[in-house]
Amino acid sequence: MEVPLGTSAAVARAAFGSRTPAARRPSVLRAVRRIRRRMAVQRELLRLWLGRRMVGEQGMATAEYAIATIAAVAFAGLLVVIMRSDEVRGFLLNIIRAALALP
Repeated sequence: MEVPLGTSAAVARAAFGSRTPAARRPSVLRAVRRIRRRMAVQRELLRLWLGRRMVGEQGMATAEYAIATIAAVAFAGLLVVIMRSDEVRGFLLNIIRAALALP
């Protein structure tokens, strides 16, 4: 819009609105800065909260795998000891013989 000749800038702004784009008006700039600050604070709080939660659980998966591996090795060792005994060996051989003797 063109400002008519002989009108002051203040009257023209009041009548036709500001010639500055909305993004450059001081009130809009203040609101944008406030929102950005609030978002920065929220991001920092979220980072701190997640950091504290993750610190207590770091390395838990590795520790759980180690415990499961130790348990599996202990169970395998127990099975080896049991399978080497004469009673269990005879029992298993009797089962196999009975299965093969079926008509």
